[in-house]
Amino acid sequence: MLNNVEEFDTYRKRMNDKILATDNKVIKRIFNLDTNAYKEGHLPVKTKELLGLVASTVLRCDDCIKYHLETCFKEGVSKDEVMETLSIATLVGGTIVIPHLRRAYEFWEELETKN
Repeated sequence: MLNNVEEFDTYRKRMNDKILATDNKVIKRIFNLDTNAYKEGHLPVKTKELLGLVASTVLRCDDCIKYHLETCFKEGVSKDEVMETLSIATLVGGTIVIPHLRRAYEFWEELETKN
């Protein structure tokens, strides 16, 4: 499992580059849709990223959780805001998401330490 922020970023970029190099139109469109969905709109980027964090936690996708945590950090989201968001995700997702909550908290600490 990738815990380290740099390892996660490096792996994600390397694999995304490989996947996008296959020139599959459907995959490229999905990646583009994802990128565009999180851009500033009627909702600010920060809000969209927090929503993505809740959905990713409920769906138990550690890679997605890390991605949204890192973007939240870059957007200036506070630790208290992250914890409140993760509390909602845990409420909605139930106790099965607690292991993901632990890893999310650990990753956030790494982000704080790194910066």
